[in-house]
Amino acid sequence: MNIDLAGKVALVTGGSRGLGREMVLALAGAGADVVISSRKLDACEELAAIVEDKTGRRALAIAAHMGRWDDVDRLAAESLAAFGHVDVLINNAGMAPLYPRLSAVTEDLFDKVIGVNLKGPFRLGALVGEQMQAAGGGAIINISSIGADHPTMTDLPYAAAKAGLNSLTRGFAVSFGPTVRSNGIMVGPFLTDISKAWDVESFEAHARRRFPLQRLGRPSEIVGTALYLASDESSFTTGAVITVDGGVSVSSPFPIKD
Repeated sequence: MNIDLAGKVALVTGGSRGLGREMVLALAGAGADVVISSRKLDACEELAAIVEDKTGRRALAIAAHMGRWDDVDRLAAESLAAFGHVDVLINNAGMAPLYPRLSAVTEDLFDKVIGVNLKGPFRLGALVGEQMQAAGGGAIINISSIGADHPTMTDLPYAAAKAGLNSLTRGFAVSFGPTVRSNGIMVGPFLTDISKAWDVESFEAHARRRFPLQRLGRPSEIVGTALYLASDESSFTTGAVITVDGGVSVSSPFPIKD
């Protein structure tokens, strides 16, 4: 499958590191110009320089906080002002702070988690989706989590927000069809910057015993699904939420191997 995104513009939130970084590099490698957004402008600018040097594609860095409505509005406006159109939107920014017990979740923490993971993607999807619809087409990709279907005590607000994001994915498909497609990727455990806070050795040992693929994901392994959904190769796919988790969501409570 040869993905050609020449002439397209892709906007990726949370794009300066982790899965977002991998998708930015892949989109540019396939020929798309890119808008890289996160809260840290310097990190976005650093990646933008790498993109332009390695691929020759134009890369624009924009700092924005996805939990702030005004920031999201500005991100959409500046992206459209710079390129005239956005053809691919990847709502990837997220946050998942842990806590010791449910009663320890403060109102501020709850609002921040819902804001970044759900409110921001709704607003950005609404603005960019309408522009795509007016222009005659586009693709929205929401990066969700298997936590949406398998919540735990330590990430419940995050899981609820991602479940809402899955609903938004389907809702955008209905709202902006037939020209704009909206799909989601429900990811499992990947070895990104976030995994530095994990006990990776114990997690990998658990994966070898419990998960069908017996390992954690590499960031580059998000690329194939993202490019598929961003391109015309997925022209008859919309409202879908594709699980990319190494089989975690279907793993057995019993060891696969001793």
